[in-house]
Amino acid sequence: MRVDVVGVGTELLLGDIVNSNAAAIGRFLADAGIDCLRHVSVGDNEERIAAAIHDTLAEADGVIVTGGLGPTQDDVTREAVCLATGATMVRDEQMAEAIRSRFRRLRRQMPENNLRQADRPENATPIPPTIGTAPGLIVVHDAKPIYLLPGVPSEMRDMMSRAVLPDLAARAGTPAAIVSRVVRCTGMAESGVAEAVGHVWDGMRTGDVKMAFLAGGGEVRIRLTAKAVTREAAEAALSDVQRAVEEALGTAVFGVDDQTIETVVLELLTDGQMHIACGESLTGGMLGSRLTDAPGASLRFAGSIVAYTNEAKQHLLGVGRDVLEVHGAVSAECAVAMARGARARFAVDVGVATTGVAGPDRQDDVDVGTVFVAVSGPRGDVWREVHLPGDRDTIRRMAVAAALNLVRLYLLDALT
Repeated sequence: MRVDVVGVGTELLLGDIVNSNAAAIGRFLADAGIDCLRHVSVGDNEERIAAAIHDTLAEADGVIVTGGLGPTQDDVTREAVCLATGATMVRDEQMAEAIRSRFRRLRRQMPENNLRQADRPENATPIPPTIGTAPGLIVVHDAKPIYLLPGVPSEMRDMMSRAVLPDLAARAGTPAAIVSRVVRCTGMAESGVAEAVGHVWDGMRTGDVKMAFLAGGGEVRIRLTAKAVTREAAEAALSDVQRAVEEALGTAVFGVDDQTIETVVLELLTDGQMHIACGESLTGGMLGSRLTDAPGASLRFAGSIVAYTNEAKQHLLGVGRDVLEVHGAVSAECAVAMARGARARFAVDVGVATTGVAGPDRQDDVDVGTVFVAVSGPRGDVWREVHLPGDRDTIRRMAVAAALNLVRLYLLDALT
């Protein structure tokens, strides 16, 4: 069974809010074993909402519409459903009295326009609200269900769990389970990851597992999704493909699902009973901040020194003047000296450092995006030069990811 999603609200199109409802509904449907192949956003316009519903039902077995069920003039989802299905709008007196009763319980004066929420297409089944005042609605058109849910996330989630999912389960007939897993890797470009797992992709084209790639923030996420009659069967199919992906990518894989590279680094430090500190230039504290995002960071992270100018690098991290004069601030030699300095100043086992040019302009004849990361620890000193694309913020975030990955590989003794 396939059910797609239409999000209503001009604010979605203008970027005033992010359509978190679509993501939440997608997870609800996946857990129920129901396919969702398309999310559509449409503004507060009766004709365009009706067209979106009509077009969605032409391809899907049902549609979930969120938003536009409020009491104001721009809440026109109910009218749009009437337009799309040819139904007549009626005032539901039971719904109207429920709205009045809610206001009486709250000891508030009810504006008359709240009664618009008691209007519904004549063939609609109400979903009584338990949180807000807007009832949800279930409309069946040409044997396909249209679920109308409030745009307020808490109200939407309540009605999805309480009414929509049970109704869909009854209509779906054959039970199914959809299970997803995300394999997370870093240190490789998205194209390189896709090439490395190409044989896995080719081998599963006709199978029950699908693969998708998403790059960002210095990592590539590979989403694997399996569908089967039972959750156990889907998990088994997923595990086979996951193993093949991890074998193809080797040490580029750092985690699965919600594991972040900072949590992995802190786990490795804990395993080795080691502590870490940072010396940062272009990242300006972002590396230390990323490490402290992980729970329990205080047990392994000592601190970070942000040394942006050459003078700060000398005085705070002990970088030699000769290093800066001969090699420059953006160099492997400076990065190593900064990592050594962080390690010494905080008296920890591991020091990690970042230096480079984030832009927008070249610095000392060094191109924008040129970054050096270094680690100093019990196995000696290592460094990497990376050339990162994007704007200033992107370069800085990717530099953090490169530094954390170098620490991870260093602690794994997996550097080549």
